[in-house]
Amino acid sequence: MGRGKLVPRQLLAVLFLIAFCSLQELSASDDHTIFYESFDEPFEGRWIASDKADYQGVWKHSKSEGHDDYGLLVSEKARKYAIVKELDEPVSLKDGTVVLQFETRLQEGLECGGAYLKYLRPQEAGWKPKEFDNESPYTIMFGPDKCGATNKAHFIFKHKNPKTGEYVEHHLKYPTSVPSDKLSHVYTAILKPDNELRILIDGEEKKAANFLSAEDFEPPLIPAKTIPDPDDKKPEDWDERAKIPDPNAVKPDDWDEDAPMEIEDDEAVKPEGWLDDEPEEIDDPEATKPEDWDDEEDGEWEAPKIDNPKCETAPGCGEWKRPMKRNPAYKGKWHAPLIDNPNYKGIWKPQQIPNPDYFELEKPDFEPVAAIGIEIWTMQDGILFDNILIAKDEKTAESYRETTWKPKFEVEKEKQKAEDLAAGSDGLAGFQKNVFDVLYKIADIPFLSAYKLKIIDLIEKGEKQPNLTIGILVSVVVVIFSILLKVIFGGKKNAIVEKKNTGVAETSNSQGSSGEKEEEKEKEEREKEREDTAAPRRRSARREN
Repeated sequence: MGRGKLVPRQLLAVLFLIAFCSLQELSASDDHTIFYESFDEPFEGRWIASDKADYQGVWKHSKSEGHDDYGLLVSEKARKYAIVKELDEPVSLKDGTVVLQFETRLQEGLECGGAYLKYLRPQEAGWKPKEFDNESPYTIMFGPDKCGATNKAHFIFKHKNPKTGEYVEHHLKYPTSVPSDKLSHVYTAILKPDNELRILIDGEEKKAANFLSAEDFEPPLIPAKTIPDPDDKKPEDWDERAKIPDPNAVKPDDWDEDAPMEIEDDEAVKPEGWLDDEPEEIDDPEATKPEDWDDEEDGEWEAPKIDNPKCETAPGCGEWKRPMKRNPAYKGKWHAPLIDNPNYKGIWKPQQIPNPDYFELEKPDFEPVAAIGIEIWTMQDGILFDNILIAKDEKTAESYRETTWKPKFEVEKEKQKAEDLAAGSDGLAGFQKNVFDVLYKIADIPFLSAYKLKIIDLIEKGEKQPNLTIGILVSVVVVIFSILLKVIFGGKKNAIVEKKNTGVAETSNSQGSSGEKEEEKEKEEREKEREDTAAPRRRSARREN
């Protein structure tokens, strides 16, 4: 009997211990949670939507599809959206580790638009919640952005130059691509006191950088010590030509610049059986004039043309002409041969002078964060934001991922798997997803940065037309192989022009790079090629070759 009474007491003690440990863990987590928004309750009154005329998009408090979990929803297509939440107290980014984390779900996909957050400076910097727009001063901009060939998880920070007082945008180089599915994903930026930055997607590290490294941010946080002298001018007698035409060279007497490249082949003979009097095309003898044809309105009716059946068995029809051949006397325009230029001085460059804007830092002097804003322009609806977190350590962020994001993601992933299985394409869909995931990782390799736009363009075409997966894979392999050949055998390198941007960040639609403009030009050329290919070709007169 005494032993039987002891079991409930032991069980009670164990439960008490578990509850105590849970409370301790929750308390510790709360101690490291600076800000958390779950959107379990309606956002009205806590989040303030911009009254600016450009921002007509309607925000809604809505459930994530397939869950009882609520989030902040972008409810309309092709709209600009702006909403902001003021923090109780400004958050310093200079004291220890700071973790920025949020979830987003692209329930209708994302063809063109942003799903990023802006961490805003105090209102003393010159903004008001009701007037929140793309010019409102922020400290950090972080999150996915996708439009055309642009596909990246932004990380941009604005920093004040202590010499000039100007705020400069510093963009993370080679940012990681964003998932292209319609599942929930969690984005994490970890800012460490040793100047390290880590970007995670779904808890997996995708990018690591150092705030002080010129290799990681564009433009670099610390300016160059010297700059080209803007007042330095190239001397008038400076000769940059390595080679020049030989002034002593004389055109040979037998050089005929007027000789044509091709001449008629005098030895050619018209093939036997050539039908000189037969046209290549004749009126279709079976065609009849339509009953509703009106000669006055439609003009004189003419029968459509068909290939002359007599020409099918003959070597040719119509007027025979001798074929052309290369002219052995052709030499083209004469040019004097090139010789080394005795006056060559090399490519002129202005002299370097000390950079008046140069400064040194041991760590970034981040402005405090006083509010969190979402300011986007998107062509798709269905973007859902949830579980926005600012924390003091990585463990807290990991705990939130495990409890808020992961259960939803697992359910969504299983549902997608079941749908693929029901459609009879589970194996193929899984293979395609794995292929595209690998290709996106390949596109993120810094070595391929100059070709990233082309590779992503190919990947996105493959995602829209899954039957092209193998062809897309082959195309990417060809691109990479071509790059390797250029590296091995040499090739002309494109000049990298760094442009210092001191303006305020714009929306995704106004952040196009020169690479994107070139990509757009290439697309236009491809469209023109398609039109040219689709146009009917005229039959050419047959010749004996």
